[in-house]
Amino acid sequence: MKRILLTPAILLLAVCCMAQKPAKNTSEGIKPVGIIKNLSDSALLDVVQRQTFRYFWDFGHPVSGLARERSNKSFDYGDEVVTTGGSGFGVMALIVADSRKWVTHEQAVDRMVKIVNFLFKANSFHGAFPHWMNGETGKVIPFGRKDDGGDIVESAYLFQGLLCARQYFTANTPKEQRIRDVISWMWGEMEWDWYTRDGKDALYWHWSPNNGWAMNFPIHGFNECLITYVLAASAERYPVNASVYHKGWAQGGFFKNGKTYYGFKLPLGFDYGGPLFFSQYSFLGLNPKGLKDEYADYWEQNKNHTLINHAYCVENPKKFKGYGENSWGLTASDNYEGYNAHSPTNDLGVISPTAALSAFPYTPEYSMKALRHFYYDLGDKIWGEYGFTDAFSESHNWYGKSYLAIDQGPIVVMIENYRTGLLWKLFMSCPEVQGGLKKLGFESPALVKK
Repeated sequence: MKRILLTPAILLLAVCCMAQKPAKNTSEGIKPVGIIKNLSDSALLDVVQRQTFRYFWDFGHPVSGLARERSNKSFDYGDEVVTTGGSGFGVMALIVADSRKWVTHEQAVDRMVKIVNFLFKANSFHGAFPHWMNGETGKVIPFGRKDDGGDIVESAYLFQGLLCARQYFTANTPKEQRIRDVISWMWGEMEWDWYTRDGKDALYWHWSPNNGWAMNFPIHGFNECLITYVLAASAERYPVNASVYHKGWAQGGFFKNGKTYYGFKLPLGFDYGGPLFFSQYSFLGLNPKGLKDEYADYWEQNKNHTLINHAYCVENPKKFKGYGENSWGLTASDNYEGYNAHSPTNDLGVISPTAALSAFPYTPEYSMKALRHFYYDLGDKIWGEYGFTDAFSESHNWYGKSYLAIDQGPIVVMIENYRTGLLWKLFMSCPEVQGGLKKLGFESPALVKK
């Protein structure tokens, strides 16, 4: 088994996320569109972002406003399962929708008020939210037999979105003041230092009141969890020391790389880079442009990771049907067997549209080629009411019918960061984030010098 398959999220999703009968759409809102011929690049990006946003708007949970885990049933729990991390991505997508006027500002504000009021009353564990919640009651839905408490990686993805919302909804009105206040309260109550497990030099992914530290999963890099350490260092009430970053995250067995693949040097991480969500989830808000620390230039890291993934698909050493310049992108997604973390070292012949589309900031030309192929050549198979379905395999004649929050969200957000940098600007403007990055020794053009 490849090392990238050992994160709890991947192991458990492989079991929990098998496709079943699609859940019924619960609301009216933005009308979906089919394939529209002869769109310009800009118009096509509009269509794709807008339709993908429908996952969070029309399919968002009617009580909480949070993002459902997936469009099909999750582990027989039914339609009530909402996902913490995916909801953070959904909040960022909502900001894009407001900015681009797919919904009115009043609608966006009302949805955010619903979300923050629900979260404020939902189950949390030393400030951290669970991976899954019941979208009607806010009670924990276990992600695994012992995973029934706080999940700080999922919580970090959520707070990445909430901090962007706090910076975006700035009007002097009772509703927008409420949004800012509740986010600040929840952010202040997040006990990042608790998750060092009694002061160890690493963050630990899970803690449960029923099972304590039984999951025993220290978070070492390099992978999708960088944002967790950045936010933990950025906290004002319950921060972690810089040593936790340097001795925990930066000393993992798969942290430093330095080798070259297809002519591209990879500073950090697994051979060939691992699945592409490593260069996407933490960087929905964290701007990698000019972002450097003593370990890496993160623009080089993320761009070369993407170029390696693209080059591998073009070479297509396993000769899978459909791979090439216009059809590439390996990341964690559904597949014909269930769910897996696809990568050059774990290639099952499955292309996940989110991989290439969420890479727009890094490889815009290659991503646009993929987008046009997915939309115009494969659209009758993979384009639907919430954008592109999760994955497909031409070799296995399999075309997924499901949508996942954690895959749909980055499409909307990273395309927007490519177009306007909106979420990067919002997140990097947070004073706490600025302080946290400086504390960890990061450089960035976005950091305000005193």
